[in-house]
Amino acid sequence: MPYGAGVFAAVTSVALVGVEPRPVRVEVHVSGTTPVFNLVGLPDTAIREAKERVRAAVASSGYRFPNRRLTVNLAPADVPKAGSAYDLPIALGVLAASGAVPPQAAAVVALGELALDGGLRAARGGLAAGMIAAGAGVPCVLPEGPAGEAAMVAGAEIRVAGSLAGAVSAALGEVVVPPAPAAADPAPEGADLGVVRGQAAARVALEVAAAGGHHLLLTGPPGAGKTLLARCLPGILPPLSGAAALEVAQAWAAAGRPRPPHRLPPFRSPHHSATPAAVLGGGSGVPVPGELTLAHRGVLFLDELGEFPPHLLDALRQPLEEGRVHVARKGVSVAFPCSVQLVAATNPCPCGYEGDRLVSCTCTPGARARYRRRLSGPLLDRFDLRVDVPRLDPEDLAGPGGEASGAVRPRVEAARRRQTQRGALNRDLGRAALDALPWSGRAQRLLEASARRMAVTARGWDRVRRVARTIADLEDADRVEERHLGRALTFRGDG
Repeated sequence: MPYGAGVFAAVTSVALVGVEPRPVRVEVHVSGTTPVFNLVGLPDTAIREAKERVRAAVASSGYRFPNRRLTVNLAPADVPKAGSAYDLPIALGVLAASGAVPPQAAAVVALGELALDGGLRAARGGLAAGMIAAGAGVPCVLPEGPAGEAAMVAGAEIRVAGSLAGAVSAALGEVVVPPAPAAADPAPEGADLGVVRGQAAARVALEVAAAGGHHLLLTGPPGAGKTLLARCLPGILPPLSGAAALEVAQAWAAAGRPRPPHRLPPFRSPHHSATPAAVLGGGSGVPVPGELTLAHRGVLFLDELGEFPPHLLDALRQPLEEGRVHVARKGVSVAFPCSVQLVAATNPCPCGYEGDRLVSCTCTPGARARYRRRLSGPLLDRFDLRVDVPRLDPEDLAGPGGEASGAVRPRVEAARRRQTQRGALNRDLGRAALDALPWSGRAQRLLEASARRMAVTARGWDRVRRVARTIADLEDADRVEERHLGRALTFRGDG
């Protein structure tokens, strides 16, 4: 095809900095007569290899690749870029700058990996591309997989392409293929509370934790039902709002994991052998989210808490307080969201049977002391509720189950509505907000007496007040009474 007069074109693509989408301007300049292909703008190895993929895909699609000097710049140059997703915007820019296609083909947001035969493969970043396109008010051209992710973004005009030639047609509006409709929401995951036998105190604690978003620690012998209880928690949590579901999808997309199109809060349960980078986020090059961020707006469950490395557990303390985890690597520092509800399960000792009424503990005093030292005081202080889960009696095992999740969830949702009207979940209330909440005189005197007698820390003081307020919300009570505080102290092991 003959070259036109234009020597410059720019196509918009996207890069993720943490979970935040940043527009990347793929600038293509055609000049001179010496065939050179330069690619600049802080690309990684996969992007540098795009030169050969683009060259082959353009030729295979029936276009003439310009036998001239090509300079491709990925701007801004100080933002790290990674992956093969820039193949398509580079190819569209080359074709538009060389005059092989009309310049309007570059007026889109594009993303996708090119095959040598001109086909278009899925690449990471579809949701981010949809957000950038919606903000700019331009069409977004994507392969089928990423297009389904981008369709979650309200106001985004998504056009699906299966090849470079199809992408040109979609960009020009000649053949517009919308993304396939999202699959129906899957059935809720996780166990149902109706299968839990006995454990009345732990069931109540689980409901309180769900209602206020509180962190929960379950302690008991093997087989008592700690893991089952934890896996029941997502089923009694309210569904995510549209904005929260989009936040979760962004976090999962940044990790390269498409989020199913449901609004069930995420539930993540990393193994105790997981590395700090796998839990907190990291990796070589551009940092990616870890399990802590994948659990954003949901539940992070740490089973066998005492088996996790102490340095990893202590590294969780600050992110749990701030709701963000900061990861720094050479040349880049990002912050990942991690507003999570932490649930943990642990045995009371290495053998698991300390305090059990039927099986004697075989651990030495030194082994028990070393095991307890793995869980630091500051970490334990961050659990709003600490509950013993004892061995079940045979009568409980043979008896009926308790309330099903479907019966508990409406009470949790009603309690959360009360908190929403106050402006925040109870777990997020600051000291000034807590001081402003109404308390009965008897409850206030009990709290002060407990603080003196049991050495409650300043953090513990606020946490027990938050739990007491949640218990009051579950009873639809306007003020915290003595009975609410008494139960809250019991759940902290302080009463």
